[in-house]
Amino acid sequence: MAHQVRRNIPGFDLTLTTGSGQCFRFNETQKDCYSLIAYGKWLQIRNLGNDCFQFDCDAADFEKIWRLYFDVDCDYGVFGNCIPAEDGFLRAAFDYAWGLRILRQSPWETLISFIISQRKNIPAIKGCVETLSHRFGNQIDETSFAFPEPWQLSGLTLEELQACSLGYRSRYILQTARQVAEGRIDLGALSKADDASLQEALCALPGVGEKVAHCVMLFGFHRLSAFPRDVWINRVINQEYDGSFPLHLYAPYAGVIQQYMFCYGRSPTYRKMQENKESAI
Repeated sequence: MAHQVRRNIPGFDLTLTTGSGQCFRFNETQKDCYSLIAYGKWLQIRNLGNDCFQFDCDAADFEKIWRLYFDVDCDYGVFGNCIPAEDGFLRAAFDYAWGLRILRQSPWETLISFIISQRKNIPAIKGCVETLSHRFGNQIDETSFAFPEPWQLSGLTLEELQACSLGYRSRYILQTARQVAEGRIDLGALSKADDASLQEALCALPGVGEKVAHCVMLFGFHRLSAFPRDVWINRVINQEYDGSFPLHLYAPYAGVIQQYMFCYGRSPTYRKMQENKESAI
């Protein structure tokens, strides 16, 4: 029988977290049950109800990898406590997205994944990431493959990458992989840089603009001050804040607030509310 670990994690919504666009290697295998590949490991995690979750791994791996990965020890309630009562939208967003956590992912995998993400929807991004992993990553078991390391991508040809449906991003990925593999950029050292220096270094990489840099900072380096702006966030800011969001109020943890806005802004609840408003005009 496989090892299993059960943990009580209050304030953790598995479905919201897996569907929030942070990570592209979650797959729902059945209701309330997801598989994940990260850090060269395969994991199945199941929501058993009443804040109890089952991890298909041994206790050592849970403590060494998954406890940190799922940000288990952070009290996300403190972020909600800082939202002004008069901000009705953000209060509703917090209530809707309560339980969402910022995953602590590999900076390397996050960097390449978000270079891929440009002008692609989530299913397409997931497909590209899986293809890269199956073709060039290390095999974990009969069906699972780790995300390829920098040296595994740096030795490829442009044609091999283009065959993974990466399009114009292939050149960016190849150039970035070579910089990392050759030590011209040290992602480990960047983890110790301040936010401004980290953003500057990321934006100097091929195919990385401000939005991708902020995604990598937030989801790969756990810089909670990063605030990625995409079409969904811009739409919410225009609709709810007349185009100007008071980011200074949430500077140290703006990325958590961004995720609440992102999840709520894409939700059927919010979209229906907007439709009702428009029809009433």
